[in-house]
This record gives sequence, C-alpha cells and structure tokens, in this order.
Amino acid sequence: MKITNVRARTFEWKGKTVPPTPHFCSNAMDELYDKGDSMGSFRFHGWTIVEIETDDGIVGLGNVALAPRIAKQIIDLYLAPLIIGQDPFDYEYLWQRMYRNTHAWGRKGIGMAAISAIDIAIWDIMGKAVNKPVFKLLGGRTKEKIPVYASKLYKTDLDEMQREAQSYLDQGFTMFKMRFGYGPKDGVKGVQENLKSVEAVREVVGYENDLMLECYMGWNLEYAKRMLPKLEKFEPRWLEEPVLADDIDGYAELNQLTSIPISGGEHEFTSYGFKHLLDKKAVSVIQYDTNRVGGITAARKVNALAEAYSVPVIPHAGQMHNYHLTMSTLASPIAEYFPVHDVEIGNELFYYIFKGDPEPQNGFIDLDDNLPGLGLELSDEYLDDFNIIE
Repeated sequence: MKITNVRARTFEWKGKTVPPTPHFCSNAMDELYDKGDSMGSFRFHGWTIVEIETDDGIVGLGNVALAPRIAKQIIDLYLAPLIIGQDPFDYEYLWQRMYRNTHAWGRKGIGMAAISAIDIAIWDIMGKAVNKPVFKLLGGRTKEKIPVYASKLYKTDLDEMQREAQSYLDQGFTMFKMRFGYGPKDGVKGVQENLKSVEAVREVVGYENDLMLECYMGWNLEYAKRMLPKLEKFEPRWLEEPVLADDIDGYAELNQLTSIPISGGEHEFTSYGFKHLLDKKAVSVIQYDTNRVGGITAARKVNALAEAYSVPVIPHAGQMHNYHLTMSTLASPIAEYFPVHDVEIGNELFYYIFKGDPEPQNGFIDLDDNLPGLGLELSDEYLDDFNIIE
C-alpha cells in the first residue's frame, strides 16, 4: 500500500454564530488594554480537513483547527511531498520524517498541528485497511464505556448558568466544567464575581458530582495564588490553565501550593514537551489535544509517559481523534464532551463538518467495535454554511 494523494481543504464557517458577550471567558489577552472582543484570537471558526488517499482506494481523514489556512499551506507545501509514495503503515518513520524535516520551525504550534492532521489521517487509513477501529490498533477496549463531562458553562447571567447546569444534570451527566469570566485587571470585584459563578453552579450540581474550573490562561501567577485558597471550599476536581502555557515554573509552583489539582497541556506539544511538564511536577492532569500534540503517534507516547508518572490524561475537546486514545489506555479515565449547539467558540464546528461522533447517553459515550478507522465521514448537511478553500 502506498500513499498517492494528499488533499487539504479549509472549511470556514459563514453561517449563524452566537455573538460574544462581555466576560464570556478569561483568556490570555485579558491583561492587555485592547478594546473589543478579547476572545477573538481564541475563536476557531475554521477547520482544515485532510484526506489522504492510497493506491487501493482507501481515504483517511485528519483535521486541524489551529490557524487552518496556514496549516493547509504547511501541509500542501511541506508535508504532503514527504509522505506521498510512502507506506502508511510506516507511521513512525513518516512522523519522524515530518518532524525532523520541519524541525527548524515546526516543533510546536501550527507546524505540529499540521503534522497532527496528517498523522490522524494515516491512522484512519490503517484502521480501514485492516477493518478495525483505531482504538483496537492502540491497545483495544480498556473501558466498557467512556465517562464524559459536559464542557461549556461559559460566564453568563448566574440564573442562565444554573439553568444550563441543570440541563446537563437532566441528561445524566455527573461531571461538569465551567469557565471564569474575570481575571487580574478586574480587581476585587472580579474576584467576587468569579466566586459567585462557582457557588451558583455548585448549588445546582451539588458536591456529589465533579466540577472542573477553567481559566484559559487568563490569570497570572499572583492572581492565581490569591484565588486558589478561596476556591478550595468548592472542592473542584481541577483548575485548568491558570497561567500562560509557557510559564511552566508558575504551573509547578501552583501545583505544589494547593489541594486543587492543576491541569494543562492543551497548548503543549510532543512527548518532549510533556516530559518537561512531568519532570517539573507542573500539572496533575494532562490535557493534550490529539490534533495539536503531534497526532496519534505522539499522543500514545505521552500516554505511556503519563502512566509511568501516575498522572491522568484527559484530552481537550473530546472528538473522535481523542476518544480512540481515551478508550485504549488506562492513563485516560474520562473524556471531555462539548455539547452540540450553535457555533460560538468554534470547537462545536466538528459536529458541523463530520458525522459519526458518538452522542453521550447518561454521561457516557461508546465506540463501535465494528466500525473501521476513526468512524468518521464528512457531512454534506451544512456545506452551504462554509466557505471551502481548496
């Protein structure tokens, strides 16, 4: 079997979107004095889809959501020539070829995200070639079903947040993640607003269920150190990305400072990056995303590292490229699930582009033992709502 063609297309959403609201979610832009929509640079309203074809007609699907137009150019100009004519089952060789060939500029960020898209498609090919789901190639079923947590609860009116939390309870979820709307520049008032939000959600979900808290890099070390003692009484399962992804010493200090586990890794890449985090004891929960970290080939190495360090892996965003890894390893006890809703931040675009993602039942999702590859197909239902760049 040989790879004969690589096609990368960027799908840019032009349909209905939910307009941003003030203090929707803290983020890395918050400490600047910029006016306007601070979440703009963290909104993903485009996605690049990779289709890799083999000489026997198998097509593997991969995807990348970071800077999708640039990712497409990287794939077209730099990565596709490295894998065309190659055997997809030589996946480790192909990963190393892409990684080393682009090493001067592609070790992290969008370069690695583009490699991830290629790698995911290669694993989809391998599963389809042997008529097995990808998780069966990675270690098989380690769970009867995957427990998932409902991940939304952005900062809105407190009554609205409570209604949203109740809706997830009614669907059978027992784990929930909410976002903070305020950070350092908002002063004492912002601190109080953050605490009110957590209290309001806890009032609905109770203490018999798990609640996770996310900062999305919108705090700094000093502010996080002020907040952590105030949050301990709410017994969160973790506090996510409290500081910038590059502030590894900050993560390490916070992780030793509090009873609240500190999580991160959504913006980290390859096993090298995660070894650094683990050696520094910087995180108590790893949260890579397979379509960023380096694909399935890199993610399974991170899983092995994390298992050796006894640190759980709970990938960012759910979605099929993460679910297959979660199913196949004891390093991953649960998974994230973004509820299907109107396009807002952009993670939900996955459901508008693909069909085949499992729907949760009473807080669990399952994967089909008989569905080969990733189990995804491109959907044609919303094509008119996308600008598609070939």
